[in-house]
Amino acid sequence: MIPLLLWILSPHFMWQGHGEQEIVASVLFVLASITDGVDGYLARKRGQITTIGMLLDPLADKIMVTAALIALVAYNPDVVKVWIAVVIIGREFLISGLRSIAASEGFTIQASDLGKLKTVIQIVSVVSAILAHHWFQWSIGWLIIPVKWTAVTAIYFTVGVSTISAIDYFVGFWKKIDHASKDRRKSFVLTRRKSAGTTSTN
Repeated sequence: MIPLLLWILSPHFMWQGHGEQEIVASVLFVLASITDGVDGYLARKRGQITTIGMLLDPLADKIMVTAALIALVAYNPDVVKVWIAVVIIGREFLISGLRSIAASEGFTIQASDLGKLKTVIQIVSVVSAILAHHWFQWSIGWLIIPVKWTAVTAIYFTVGVSTISAIDYFVGFWKKIDHASKDRRKSFVLTRRKSAGTTSTN
């Protein structure tokens, strides 16, 4: 869906000018987000979690979000500034790096509640930023939905939650890596002592 999303948000898309482009892109992004959630749920429920799935699933998520943000920097720069995209994308790279190091050390970093909240807010911010390209607000009878201000608020909230969740992940990672390092040192000392005891006995 990523190449399709980029094409829809490009000037080459066939339906432009009346909101069709924004609606199609928004529906596609929401659909991609839903299928990602359903995929993870079914994999866990059926016990079909695989190594390649563990690699590709978060990678696909990050590429989708990264592609959407980069496209929105050009598509709707009034809402998605360059520095905002850098902060959010940088956070994704940081967490991926921490998880890779954690895996090499033999432990995992579970998704926190902040991380899950970030994902939901991220979906809202991307979709609202796409819609805000064409609409400032929606008027449905007496109800007025401020599309642009919803997008701006959601984007900045995403930046805040992304930053806080990155710190939360890093603190959790540091505690586990520090604990793992202490365990290795204890194991090394015990091994040396056993080795020294065997040598002296001989």
